[in-house]
Parts: sequence; structure tokens; C-alpha cells
Amino acid sequence: MRCCSFIASWLWPESKEIMKKVHVFTSAAFNYIPKVRMLFQSLRAHHPEFVLHLALADKLHPEIDLSSEPFDEVMPLDELDIPNVTGWAFCHQIVELATAIKPFALQKLLAREDCEQVLYMDPDTVAFSRLDDVLQSLSNHSVVLTPHLTSPETTIEGVMDNEISCLKHGVYNLGFVGVRSDDEGRRFAKWWGDRIYSFCRDDIKNGLFTDQRWIDLVPAFFENVGILKSPRLNVATWNLRTRLFQGSLEEGFSVDGFPLGFYHFTGFDSGAHRVMADRNAAGNKSVQQLIDWYHAQTSKLSDDPLARVPWAYANYSDGSVVTAAQRIIYRDRIDLQGSFHDPFDASGYLQWWQRQARREYPALFDTHVSESGLQNLTKTLSPGFNPGSSRCSIQLAAITASGTDPVAGRAQPPAPLLLRAWRVFRREGFKGVARRLR
Repeated sequence: MRCCSFIASWLWPESKEIMKKVHVFTSAAFNYIPKVRMLFQSLRAHHPEFVLHLALADKLHPEIDLSSEPFDEVMPLDELDIPNVTGWAFCHQIVELATAIKPFALQKLLAREDCEQVLYMDPDTVAFSRLDDVLQSLSNHSVVLTPHLTSPETTIEGVMDNEISCLKHGVYNLGFVGVRSDDEGRRFAKWWGDRIYSFCRDDIKNGLFTDQRWIDLVPAFFENVGILKSPRLNVATWNLRTRLFQGSLEEGFSVDGFPLGFYHFTGFDSGAHRVMADRNAAGNKSVQQLIDWYHAQTSKLSDDPLARVPWAYANYSDGSVVTAAQRIIYRDRIDLQGSFHDPFDASGYLQWWQRQARREYPALFDTHVSESGLQNLTKTLSPGFNPGSSRCSIQLAAITASGTDPVAGRAQPPAPLLLRAWRVFRREGFKGVARRLR
């Protein structure tokens, strides 16, 4: 019998069971890797079993060796399966891009056979104890979120600083999100990516704050969503008024009597973190010691060679700096997207900008009103980057087939108009066509 069993197992070997793992990722450009290192070193100390990934909002540099960094894998932007990734990247400032890639990195990790759960954590967070309560919640939920606030403020100053800020920036802080590798978790990741592809903008007046405001809709749109209200998770200046933060680096920190899980040092480089900590936790020596410690750690990081690596998407091919206005106009005009597939190529979109943008957007070139001109570009919400949109061909067809410009309303013979409209459209977009047909 043993012999038969051996032969059977040899002929029909059972498939090897894949061990499921927890994958953790953060997103950053090269210049932020020193802070990523701090996050991942803290996770290694408490969870050596985690698989750690860097979603890189940048291009890899073959001459830069990342093998000694405390992450297992790098996922550069151009390997995240984002459609028309070059033009899409051009539409974003560096913080916008670092947040915009999150759902796409999440989708890739959830598709792995060995993936059981995925955690995202911002690069300016640090873990101070194990996160078993988070993992336990993910074993029962498809998506888990941490609210900015878990208790109401008790002063008018706290309401203005924190509760109203949540109404503007989002109920849930996207410095953390957890997703289980199940159908609902993958459905969430796909939906999030679809929204972020067009609408990852720092544009509070139009209801957007990078990737974060979208998550307010998640408990309404998806099943099996867990809200982690533990005071020890995602501790930051905005919730210090309503949480009792105690302890020290030597003894360990606690929040409302629970071991500090992870702290979010958001806004640290600008100095805003210390200012808000002084407002929300005035006189708290434990908070002050934690902030002083992080300052001491990060002040050394500015000398790290990686912190000085230029962002790959900051300049045109000739070295010229890409301005915010140039990004916005390209993002909002599908005619330019269709004409310049690689807007970083200085021989293309930049030439259009230097020749034509001054005529169409004179306020942007007047130093006295350029700031208000930039604000005017985003007064109304646009559909965003969509180079494959049919709107472009449909509108141009409406001009040429009927002989009428829908903006100017002036009839012209179809054949000459077709040729002229096409030439002008390729160079100057719809505004150029409309201006000439008037």
C-alpha cells in the first residue's frame, strides 16, 4: 500500500499550497526614500513577516543601488499598468502623483497569488508597536479605514481646526488604508483607481483633496467596510485634543492607555506639524519628546544622497521646469493631449506653449495677475486627462460636417473649413479654431 501511495503521489503531485502574506506599501519619489526607510525599519522591527514595497512616483535610475534599503520590492510608475502613463504623469504635481499611484499599486498587489491583505501607510508614518488589531479587523472586513477624528471636539477652536478641516479634506485619513484580497477588496481598488485616474487633484474648492475625499463614499458604496476607531492608530496633530498621549521613548508611548500603534508626522517639513501640535497638545511633554525625536532623525536625512535625486517628472527634455499652469492646461484640454502624447518632449507641447499659450492665456504671462490667472484655470471642475476621449473627434466633426462652428455659429463651406480647422486644431486646439471662425 505504501508503494502504491508513493507511485500515486509521484504521478499526480498535489499543487503546492501558496503561503498567504501581508503586503505593505508606501508611495514616494526618490527624494522621500530616506523617510520611507524610517517607516519600513519600524515595521521590520515589529512585523518581520511583512512583505514591504515602495511604489515609486519616479523613474528608476540604474546607477542608484536600492538593494540595501529595507523594502523587498520597488514598483516604479511605468510598471503599474497605468494607461498613457507619460501624459497622465505630466498632469500632476509631485504630491498629487505620489498619491495618484496608490490604487494602481494596490491593484497589482491584490492580484498576487500570495497576497492575503494589503496595508498602505504614508512614508511620514512610523510604527511603534505591532498592528495585530489591524490585521484582525482585515480578517473580518474587505476594507478598513481610520477616521481623522473618533471623538467630537469640545471647543470652538477644536471644531474650526479639526472638525471643519475634516469636512474639507475628508473624513478618513488616507495615510493608512487596509484591503483584503477578496472580491470586494478588488472591486474597491478598481473603483478607486478609476476615480483617481481623472481626479487626483489638490483642489479643495471643487471638492477634491488628492486621493482622500473619494474615500468618504466607501462605506456607502461597498460592503464589509471596517472603521478602526482605536485611539492608538493613525495618531496625529488633528486628534491629539481628544486623546490622552503619554509615555516616553524609553518606556514607550501610550494613547488612552493603549500602546501607540503608529503616528503620522504629516506636514512636518513645512513646520505645520509642530505648530498644530502646540495648538492641540499644548504642554504635553510626551508629544514634545516624540516630535523632537522625529526632528532629530529627519534633520539628518537631508544630507542623504537619495534626498537630492531630482524628480524625473519635474522638467521638460531640455531641462526647462514644468510649471503648474502648463500641467493644468494640458490636463484640461484633450486636444493638446491628443496632439502631444509625450508632453515632456520640449519640441512639442513646450513649443506650443511658447507660441500659442501667450495668446490664449495672456494673464498667465503677466506677473501682476499671473497668480489670479492660475486660480482662474481651476474655477470650474474639468473631466481631466482623457486622451482617448471621443469628445475631441465628435466636436471637430460637428464643425466640419455642418460647416458651422458651434462656438461662433458662423457658416463656412465644409471642404475649406475641414482643412483649415484641422490645421489650426493641431496647433492651437478648439479655442484657436473658434477664434479664427469668428
